[in-house]
Amino acid sequence: MDFEFQENQRAFKSNAQNARVWTEQWVLREMYCPACGNHHLENYPNNRPVADFFCGNCDEQFELKSTKSKFGKKITDGAYETMIARLHSSQVPNLMLLRYDMERSGVEDISVVPQQFFTPDLIEKRKPLAATARRAGWVGCNILIHRIPKIGRIELVKARQVASVKSVVEQWERTKFLKSKSLESRGWVMDVLNCVQELGMSEFSLADVYQFENFLSELHPANNNVRPKIRQQLQVLRDAGLVSFLGKGQYKLLG
Repeated sequence: MDFEFQENQRAFKSNAQNARVWTEQWVLREMYCPACGNHHLENYPNNRPVADFFCGNCDEQFELKSTKSKFGKKITDGAYETMIARLHSSQVPNLMLLRYDMERSGVEDISVVPQQFFTPDLIEKRKPLAATARRAGWVGCNILIHRIPKIGRIELVKARQVASVKSVVEQWERTKFLKSKSLESRGWVMDVLNCVQELGMSEFSLADVYQFENFLSELHPANNNVRPKIRQQLQVLRDAGLVSFLGKGQYKLLG
């Protein structure tokens, strides 16, 4: 994989515009499909409202977000109502996160978040644009990526170290069970998995996870039976092969 941008001349005066063009061209030239391993992605026509790239083999769609600094807890996205409508129609694309270095004129990190990890709870509504703005009243959104479990951020490249295509596709396959879940169920699975990962232990007990009862109650105020819900999600994670049950309230985090 060649990490360097190959554009010799700057097409725009703005570094941000240059980066957008260069990173998109880089993805078309170097990136494969993390869902099936197909050796290249194809681009949609410009200004397509849903996605930037697609795989001609498995039809997965990808939206590219690029930055010269590390991604924070939130990622700015498009219109709030449009995003929520996509989630309910299962038309939200997979999110490709790319970090570049303009001084080195190349790509540093790439990770992908499969679309099944996006739920309405992860979409934050922004304030409407001011009356003086060109699009006065327009309401955008942020994606709260810090609430996505580690398994949902598949690293393809980290500090220019490339993960094997085989391992990436295997990680993708491990998350596909979420597609069969409702949006509400996905939210619970991810929140409980985040709690398990927050423990920082390969083996843990049911009592350990119960420590997050208040936290989960705040995330899901409509649910008054948090402990049974925790047990239910641990069973879902066990069936998905992400945790194993050791007996007597003891579990092990896999992978």
